[in-house]
Parts: sequence; C-alpha cells; structure tokens
Amino acid sequence: MRHADRTVGAGSGSVSGVGGIGGSGGGHGGGWRDSAARYALLPLRIFLGVTFVYAGIDKLTDSAFLADSGTGSVGELMRNVRDSSAVPWLIDQSLKDPSTFGYIIAFGELAAGLGTLVGLLGRLAAFGGALISLSLWLTVSWQSDPYYYGNDLAYLMAWLPLVLAGTPYLSLDMALSKRRRRQGAQLFT
Repeated sequence: MRHADRTVGAGSGSVSGVGGIGGSGGGHGGGWRDSAARYALLPLRIFLGVTFVYAGIDKLTDSAFLADSGTGSVGELMRNVRDSSAVPWLIDQSLKDPSTFGYIIAFGELAAGLGTLVGLLGRLAAFGGALISLSLWLTVSWQSDPYYYGNDLAYLMAWLPLVLAGTPYLSLDMALSKRRRRQGAQLFT
C-alpha cells in the first residue's frame, strides 16, 4: 500500500520518508497537495473580500440607508432590532447618531474587504471583518430562530481562519515582507 510508505519511520527509518510534507516527499502527493494547502484560504479571502467591498459600497451609495430615519435607514433598522438584540446598549449607542454609525459600518466593511482582497494587513483586516460580523450577529441577526438562519454568524466563523492565518500568499503583506528581508540582507553583506 502506497500510503504506508509515507508514514513516519517507514522504510528508511527517517522522517524524510514522509511524502507531501515538504513538497519533495516523492510519489504522487507532494507538489499539488502542498499547493492546495498553501492556497486553501484564497477562495475564502476572495469571497469575503468581494462581499464586504460590495456591502460597503452598497451602503455608501444608498442615501436611504445612511439616513437617521425613514424606510430602509440604518436608524429604522436599529430601532426595529433593539428589543431583540443581545446587546441593546450597543444599539442605544448607534441610535445616538445613526447616520454616523452607518458610515462607520460601511467604511469598516470596505476597509476589511479591500485589506483582505489585496492582502494588506491581512490579519487586522480579517479581525475588523470578524468584529463587524460579530456586532451584526449580536444585534441584527440575534433573533434568528433557529440561530443558523442568521448569516452573520456564518460570516464571523468564515473570518476566523483569516484572523489566524493572515494573508501569507498572493498578498501585499508577502511582497512587503520579502522586500524587507531583501533590504535587510543587503545591509549586512
């Protein structure tokens, strides 16, 4: 069985017989599995980035949403969910100036989405996206029954792998890190 050859200690008695871990383990598993693992979070990054950029732009271009009151406004939304929210004090804070709160959410979504898409300050962008999703779950989606009907919880969970992993591939963070290392190496040569 081919899989048995790739276990630790199989064959030569060394760890180097493990296929797929370093990309050069021989056999069929190394290259494509490493690439798949390396870029596994990229579809999630693209989805969350595009979705949050779209949501931010949608809010910023909707004058009804950014109003303090009226049909479709952030003020009306906050007043409607206040009593069913898990954190009514947060709703009370937003109701002090609903329009400003709407702008904060919209620009926050835009910043989290753009940062995630281009991979600039990736962990911070993902953390911001997670905070936005958490606040929306605790306020707007909290009354969803059953709980999994509320999409903000799913968005919160989707952000967490990016909070943990950041944006190490195909990102400005990676390019800047390589540039700093190259410049650092030049200083000491």
